[in-house]
Order: sequence, then structure tokens, then C-alpha cells
Amino acid sequence: MSLSDWIIDIALLLIVFRQLREARLTARTILLPLALIGWAASQYLHSVPTAGNDLVLIGSFTAVGVVFGLAGGLLTRVRYTAGQVRIKASLSAVALWVISMGFRLGFAVWSSHTSGATHLAHFSVAHDITSGQAWVTALILMAFGEVIVRLGTIVVRGQRITALARQEEQLSPVPAARPDTYV
Repeated sequence: MSLSDWIIDIALLLIVFRQLREARLTARTILLPLALIGWAASQYLHSVPTAGNDLVLIGSFTAVGVVFGLAGGLLTRVRYTAGQVRIKASLSAVALWVISMGFRLGFAVWSSHTSGATHLAHFSVAHDITSGQAWVTALILMAFGEVIVRLGTIVVRGQRITALARQEEQLSPVPAARPDTYV
């Protein structure tokens, strides 16, 4: 693994750890993770192998990423207060993120060593996975699925809670002190 691989993985981990502290949902909150995975795509996603069982591997890993992303997005606290959407990652959301990022990082480290590469080659032959690029694509698309679906879930929840809060404000004849709105 190169230094840039480590930097991207650590940056993606820090993004979620930073969300342990409640913050406003902003364009930066959304664009920074997308920029990081965009950079990773430009570096690693050169092709999508389709021979043998490559698509099964890629689809399976992508599906796992989507499920992790949905769970992470649902486990993130989203609330509307003082005219803005605020988010805070729960410990469960962070744990899920660390597990998935740790898996990808651990897999990359393991497969770069002789014993890991040997085991991976045997597994690939036995399961008709035709190239190392299939593994790279599967892991990258797993990360994409997780990041994009997590962000999308948070944004949709933020839009929904904003609409509900505005609807309440319009229906309420007298502005009353009310607790924050949660979704």
C-alpha cells in the first residue's frame, strides 16, 4: 500500500470520527467524502472486469457497501433546530464505519503480503475470479456504495425533517417554544 492509500483511508475514518461532535449539515459535509472517493476512483477504478465470476464478486461487495451505508445513515442522528439540519454520528454508526473501513484496509494490507497474495490467488482460481482488478473494483465499489448511500440517507432525512419542521411552523398560529424536531 502506498502512502496515498493510507492517507485516503485515514481521512475517510476521520470524517466520521469528526461527526461524533454534532455539526451542521453543509455542502462541505457532503462534498469532502465524495471528493475522496472520486480521487480513489481516478487512481484505482480503471476497468470493471466481467469475465468468470468477477461481476458476482463486484456485485456482492457493492451490495455489502450499500447495506453498510444505509445502516450508517440510519444510525446517524439527524435533527432540525434553529433553522438548520444538524447531524451527529452515533457510536454504532462510527463502529460500523470503522469495521467496514478496517476490513478494506486490512484486506489491502493482507493481500500485499506473500501469504495473503497466495491465498487470494488460490481463492480466485477456485471461484473463477479472473484478475486482481476484480478485487480492486469490488473493494472500491463497496466503499462507493457505503459513502454514497450513507450521505444520501442523511441528506434525505435532513430534507424530510426540514419539510416537517416548516410545515409545523406554517400550521402553528403562534410560534411556541418547541423541542427540536428529530427524524
